[in-house]
Amino acid sequence: MDLVTILPLLLIGVVFYLLVLRPQKARQKAQAAMIAAVAPGSSVMTTAGVFGTVVASNADEVSLEIAPGVVIRMLPAAIAKVIPVEEPDADSAAVNLEKPAPDESAQ
Repeated sequence: MDLVTILPLLLIGVVFYLLVLRPQKARQKAQAAMIAAVAPGSSVMTTAGVFGTVVASNADEVSLEIAPGVVIRMLPAAIAKVIPVEEPDADSAAVNLEKPAPDESAQ
């Protein structure tokens, strides 16, 4: 076989590696790092869309409180993302929620 017949196959293999395998490995590393960073008190969302707070965590399972007094056990791989805790801004806390005075001229 000459180089001209082997080169397209090698090129397809390199393109497949760059477009499929390499990004998938990066996603797996990011997911593993995110799961390793989960600690009790973290707010998380599962792959099923359930939101909750981590109560206890070890390598084999995570205990997640989804409602006051309701704790479920699940695999750490079922955690889709960690929800960051947002601190309220001073501007948004000062929003006036009072009803405006009725307009007397509209009667």
